[in-house]
Amino acid sequence: MQGSCLCGAVAYEATPPSSGLQIGLCSCRSCRKAHAAPANAYASVPRKNFRWLRGQDKTSIYESSPGKNRHFCSVCGSQIIAEHPGETNVLLRVALLDDDPGTRPVEHIFLGQRPAWCDWDADGITRYEEWGPEGEPVAKDT
Repeated sequence: MQGSCLCGAVAYEATPPSSGLQIGLCSCRSCRKAHAAPANAYASVPRKNFRWLRGQDKTSIYESSPGKNRHFCSVCGSQIIAEHPGETNVLLRVALLDDDPGTRPVEHIFLGQRPAWCDWDADGITRYEEWGPEGEPVAKDT
């Protein structure tokens, strides 16, 4: 699997663990703030299976909680990975994968910290497949 940041300055390659890629969602306050989103999609991969393809020198590290480092692209701000130095795994930010990982989330943690306004499955929410160049919704072809 390969992933990259918004501007493309930073890219990585990772091989899922032998047990397969287990995607989770996290709605803790720290993840919500770091991603400016109601949840972060993450997956753990062995550190030995992760390598930078380009741009590691363009990353910045922020210790968001004691012992947890978040690696960001210093150009566009995308969070690339999180890690606890010395642990055997790193946490990929699944939304940065360039292709479909072929699996879906298996857990959602810190639901108690999810914002009250976040209810993707609520009735009455209009859904669109795309957003047009002039700021107009694009209906799904039926």
